[in-house]
Amino acid sequence: MVEHIKTDLSGGILTIKLARPDKKNALTDVMYGALADAFEAAETDPTVRVILLQGEGDMFCAGNDVGEFAAAASGTFQGQRHVDRFLHALAKSSRPLVAAVQGRAVGIGTTLLLHCDFILLADNALLSTPFVNLALVPEAASSLLLPARIGHVRAFEMFALGEPVNAQSAVDFGLANRVVPLDSLPAEALAVAERIARQPAGALSATKRLMHDPAVLTAQMDVESAIFNERLQTAEAREAFTAFAERRPPDFSGSAN
Repeated sequence: MVEHIKTDLSGGILTIKLARPDKKNALTDVMYGALADAFEAAETDPTVRVILLQGEGDMFCAGNDVGEFAAAASGTFQGQRHVDRFLHALAKSSRPLVAAVQGRAVGIGTTLLLHCDFILLADNALLSTPFVNLALVPEAASSLLLPARIGHVRAFEMFALGEPVNAQSAVDFGLANRVVPLDSLPAEALAVAERIARQPAGALSATKRLMHDPAVLTAQMDVESAIFNERLQTAEAREAFTAFAERRPPDFSGSAN
C-alpha cells in the first residue's frame, strides 16, 4: 500500500483500491500522486488489460480531503498538488476502466466515474457533486461530460444543488450500467473486468479513443482547474469551509460573485 492506495495486478486486471476507510476514502494530495503513478505506469505496461477501481469500507469516496481544501483556500497548503496530474492520466488512459461503487461517491468520487467505461453500483450507492455548495466549480471535465451524459438540466441540478442521486436513478440517467446487491458487488465487478480482459486489447483501446478524446478532455480540465483555483481564494469559499469546520450552515448572503 502506498499512502492509502492499494494496487494488485492479476490476470491482466490492475485493481486500484482507495484504502482510507477511516476517512471515507477522502482523497489527499499524496493519494492523488499515487493514483497518477498507478495510471501512468499502467499505460506503458502491456500486461495491464483492464483497470478496476474500488473503495474500501462502506463508502466509495467522500471526495477531496476538506482539510486540504480549507488549507488551499487560506493559502496555508504545503504540497505539490498532484490532482491535475491524476486527472490528466485518467483522461488519457487507454485501458478500459471498470468501477465498483458502494455507499456515497462525492465530488471527485462521482466525476471520476465519468471517465470509466463500465460502472457497477451497489444498491446503497449515492452519487453527488456538491461543488457549488463549497463555492467551487466542477472538475475532471465533468462540466463537459455530465451534461453530455444526462442532459443540461439534470447536470445543472446535480451541480447547483448537490443533492445525491440514488443507484437506480443513476442507471436510469445513464451514469452507470447496473445496480447489484451490496454483497455481490466485488464478485460482479471482477467478473465484468475478467470478461473485458478476454477481449482484443487493441480493438478495445481504439474504440475507447474514438469515444473518449483525451485532448478535448484535458483542455476542459485545464479550464476548470484555473477557475477552480480562483474560486478557492474567494470569500465565498472561505465562508463555505469555515462553516463546514464550525458545523453550521454557510451564509452567502453578502457575496456577489
